[in-house]
Amino acid sequence: MNAIAKLFLSLGALSGALGVMIGAFGAHGLQGKLSDKMLTVYQTGVQYHFYHTFALLAVGLLALKFQSGLLTSSGWSFLVGILLFSGSLYALSITGISKLGAITPIGGLFFIIGWVLLTLAVFKAN
Repeated sequence: MNAIAKLFLSLGALSGALGVMIGAFGAHGLQGKLSDKMLTVYQTGVQYHFYHTFALLAVGLLALKFQSGLLTSSGWSFLVGILLFSGSLYALSITGISKLGAITPIGGLFFIIGWVLLTLAVFKAN
């Protein structure tokens, strides 16, 4: 297995495990401690965390077939997106610090960049 495939498959697997733990914490540890609105914000973070965990795994699987800088950049963009988008929603919902919401769109932009780079990588693949 090549290094890029191994890296993104490992990151995807780790992200999946963290997503389950974070989701379970929200469902069981935060129930009754957060307002319904903040619990929904938290759940949105978990939802997008998982969507992009699958994107990381897709990058790893595609890297088994071909290597490209676009593909690698796509994977890093997805990871940064998870950290910024989902991470800011987790922090916002738990702390109530509304300024953290300003980070969320930056994470969303990284998600979009990741998907565009993935598209370009696939189109340019042999």
